[in-house]
This record gives sequence, structure tokens and C-alpha cells, in this order.
Amino acid sequence: MARVIAISNQKGGVGKTTTAVNLGAYLALQGKRVLLIDFDPQANASSALGHLQVPDGLSVYHGILGAAEHSQVILPSMIYNFHFVPGSPHLAGALVELVDMPEREYFLRRFVNRVRHEYDYILIDLPPSLSLLTVNGMIAADEILIPVQTEYYSLEGIGQLLETIELIRTNMQHPLRIAGAVITMYDKREHLSREVAGNIRRHFPHKVFEAEIPRAVALAEAPSFSKPIALYCPDSPGALAYERLAKEVIAQEEEFDPARHVFASEDFGNFNI
Repeated sequence: MARVIAISNQKGGVGKTTTAVNLGAYLALQGKRVLLIDFDPQANASSALGHLQVPDGLSVYHGILGAAEHSQVILPSMIYNFHFVPGSPHLAGALVELVDMPEREYFLRRFVNRVRHEYDYILIDLPPSLSLLTVNGMIAADEILIPVQTEYYSLEGIGQLLETIELIRTNMQHPLRIAGAVITMYDKREHLSREVAGNIRRHFPHKVFEAEIPRAVALAEAPSFSKPIALYCPDSPGALAYERLAKEVIAQEEEFDPARHVFASEDFGNFNI
């Protein structure tokens, strides 16, 4: 059964989508079956994997609302065993459509539970805001991975996200686990980068991954070629950093046992939580 990891930070521009795409690619290259769900209306993860938006194209929006079977919205990427569900601007409209629906926080979770037995990892790229989409993503996930840019504003975003996670745990009775934080856009030549990274490692109350994702031109260019960094520039520092991150995430499997990790009641499937 898949580990379901939401990649989230309520501050934008911290490398969240870059992390979702490239972590997924390297997990697949390590022999894992991976599904990336693009749950951001901007659909940047989808375009980074070569998906072109068409007006009537199927997306995660249709999947969560039951307008299409899950097999119709899951697409292959250029990497073997790395699949994705494209995002869509329609997700912005879903915010309005879901408001008056019962159990509106569980739509993505229902979708994920129909496919999680087919994968080792399901990654969810969440929008950089606190909304019903974000809540759906957190309820669907077992764990949260937090990309943290080496700037002080990003530290403020971490505090807000930790508060949100605690609210999900308390109010929704969902035991969401924090997989860890990953330092992104790191430049060891800059004093600010080194200082912020040091503060994160000293004060973040959960795991901080050893891999540090550098600020790199190749990582910024890869999406314009619709390729993960593993295909665009596999020998670059950014590629090597994401490869290390994937190995660290896989190493966590020893401490993560889905059979013992309770994520629903015995009435699981009714979603009356």
C-alpha cells in the first residue's frame, strides 16, 4: 500500500512543485511505483511533465467529482513507473462547487484510496495557500513533506503550516505525520542561506532531510523542456540533490508501517468521520 505524501508550504515560490516532480522522478528511478497528483489549479507540475492543457481534457477535477474513472485521468510520464494525474484551472471552480457538499474535505481522499494499492508512493502537489483544496490534500495524505526556501519569510510559512497540520489532527481526527522539511534554493556562498539553513536544522521540531536542494539554473530550465531534472541534466547538482532526497525518503520506510499506521476508523469507506 502506498505512502501518501502531500508536499506543502503555504508560502509560494519555495520549490514545492519542483520538489514534487523531481522527487517523484527519482523515486521511480529507484524502482518504486509512483503517482503524482497535481492538485494545484496552476497545474505547473503537469506542464513540467509535458502535459498540455486542452479545454475539454480530463484532470484530477473530473476524478475527484466522479465525472471520470481513475484510469482515465492517470497518465504516464517519460519515466517508467512514474505516472501523474494532471491538474487543471477547473480546480479553482471546485472550491465553490464543494462548499455546500457533505464531507467536502474527503473528495481527494476517496480518489486516492481507489488507487493507493497500485503504487508505492503517491505524491500530492498542493497549492500555496490554505483553502479547501489544501485541506482535501492533507486529509488524503498520511504524511507532509515541507520544502523550505532559505529566506526568513519561508520560516514564517512553516509556522503557519504547522498550525494548520495541528488543526487537521485535532478537528478532523486525522493523524497526519510530518515526514520532514527539505531545504530548497540553497546557496552555500550566501551568508543568509547558511544562516537560515542553520536555524531550520536547530529549531525545526521534526526531521530535516540531509539533502539540500541548490539554487540552480538547470532546475529552473527543466520545466520549460517538459522534463524532470533526471532527464534534462542528470549530472547537475540539483539532480544529485534530488536523488539523495529520494534515497532518504525511501530509507524512512523502515519506520513507516502502513499496517500499523492508523489513518481511518473501522468504518473506513463510509467517510462519516
